[in-house]
Amino acid sequence: MSTAFTLSKEAEEFVKSELKRYETTYSAIIPSLFRVQKEKGWVPPEAVPHLSGIMGIPEAHINEVLYFYTMFNKKPVGKFHVQVCTNISCSMNGGRELANALCKHYNVKDGEISGDGKVTVSRVECLGSCGTAPMMQVNDQYIENLTPELAIKKLKELGA
Repeated sequence: MSTAFTLSKEAEEFVKSELKRYETTYSAIIPSLFRVQKEKGWVPPEAVPHLSGIMGIPEAHINEVLYFYTMFNKKPVGKFHVQVCTNISCSMNGGRELANALCKHYNVKDGEISGDGKVTVSRVECLGSCGTAPMMQVNDQYIENLTPELAIKKLKELGA
């Protein structure tokens, strides 16, 4: 196990309990990566050998899952990770303009962390809310039927 990376005792116990929960240990990879992300804000590369040691799963298999799914942050993000859907339905209803307005308001480029460390704006593919486009996901919360002004207002209400 890597000594440079550590998880809380609670997180390590969570990972171990997930290993017992499924018929195959490989099924515990996704919830374990989510737990790392929840605790650290992202999944640092050092987390993979650490999880491999705990789970008894080759690093390559953990990396396959980590890099296949876009829901895992592979680099640090702000306290508020604002993911703006820019897929077809959202784009046709102003999703691109929404992302541009948020980037301008927080003075960031796509994927960057704002100077105060609070906000990262990311353009993402479908978030599964086509009927309420455009929308954004702020951390784990969906906020739908947005205009740029409403999005900024909602983010301010959250403390961003």
